[in-house]
Amino acid sequence: GKALFDRLAGAIGLALISPLLAATALAIRLDSPGPVFYTQTRVGQDGKPFTMWKFRSMRVGAEAEAATLMQYNEKDGPVFKMHDDPRVTRVGRFLRAHSLDELPQFFNVLMGQMSVVGPRPGLPSECSSYNYYQAYRLSCKPGITSYWQVQPDRDTISFDEWMRLDVLYLRTRSFLTDLRIIFQTVFAVLRAQGC
Repeated sequence: GKALFDRLAGAIGLALISPLLAATALAIRLDSPGPVFYTQTRVGQDGKPFTMWKFRSMRVGAEAEAATLMQYNEKDGPVFKMHDDPRVTRVGRFLRAHSLDELPQFFNVLMGQMSVVGPRPGLPSECSSYNYYQAYRLSCKPGITSYWQVQPDRDTISFDEWMRLDVLYLRTRSFLTDLRIIFQTVFAVLRAQGC
């Protein structure tokens, strides 16, 4: 049932947001040189890698600059997060605040690589350091949105708490839980609580 819901939601979602996708692509193109989309290898269900799609929110070559910014990392654990990341473009800041950079992941949902709701997909370098408890989050398809994504203080939540929320979702997931998270995501986007 969840797989069918994901395919339907992916198709309907892409149809509904197609004007927004076009407008976002144009804004990125006008704001900074480089491609509209950004692809990255992420870890999916059962540890299988896949290519995740996002709208580009950073300048070209941003990954090569990551090592020089590690000292400014604001997160614990194996993830990197920096609130005022200098690599983020002007349009990119708006996209991230409203989570619009994540919209192309509906294509990943259509391809069966992601779910609408599920743990956010980690980078291979992050997942390789998971302990047994944290690795449990890889037992289902990663999602566009999750329990962590809709927390009002998500950028201050510790890595361990983030993992706990993902495991909680896996242990309590249901169709109604997914619907509740989807509705909460809409309000989170409207509050512009992304980073």
